[in-house]
Amino acid sequence: MRVLLVEDDEYLLSALLLALKHKGYAVDSVQNGVDAQAALMTVPYDLVLLDLGLPGMDGTKVLADLRSKGQNMPVIIMTARDGVDDRIHGLDIGANDYLVKPFDIRELEARMRAALRKSHWSNKLDIEMGELVLNTNSGRILLKDKQLDLTPKETVILKMLMAKGGQVVSKRQLMEQLSDWVEESSENAVEILVHRLRKKLEPTGVLISTVRGFGYKLEQSA
Repeated sequence: MRVLLVEDDEYLLSALLLALKHKGYAVDSVQNGVDAQAALMTVPYDLVLLDLGLPGMDGTKVLADLRSKGQNMPVIIMTARDGVDDRIHGLDIGANDYLVKPFDIRELEARMRAALRKSHWSNKLDIEMGELVLNTNSGRILLKDKQLDLTPKETVILKMLMAKGGQVVSKRQLMEQLSDWVEESSENAVEILVHRLRKKLEPTGVLISTVRGFGYKLEQSA
């Protein structure tokens, strides 16, 4: 899952980047509201972690503009503003959750999982395809109770294919998940990863089909 982290405190930013990347998230980070707006216009993020007290442009303006453009990805506000009126205002202008600093990183991760589970997995804890099971809390993909041996990028592709439940996922969508804000992935890189992933899925009863001119979809083998 691709996350935009908007935080101007460099110490907290570094700690969150380290923790979230360790958990397998693809994370882009910016430190002001103007750069946040630019990133949100460029990349289709799965989740936004948004501070409010940002230099140049307040986080509430970033959020209000995001919702006015019809973008519906989940947004979790992280802020030192702990007043009831602040929380009500943040939720009323479109935040999905509101977390007051200082907070425990485990609580943030739990709230992220809940937001993503609702937006991507219809609140399901386990997604099944053939003999594959994706646990939406841990992010682990299991085959007969054993974790598949996948690289982080292979995991990103398989999770996205499982999330679509047999629907076609375009190469562009996969490239966006594998890229970062600075450097975009290539179609060739996606094709190589899909080729490797197909070999690892051979014993699972699940295959990746190519839909020419569109992308890929996950199917159970006959």
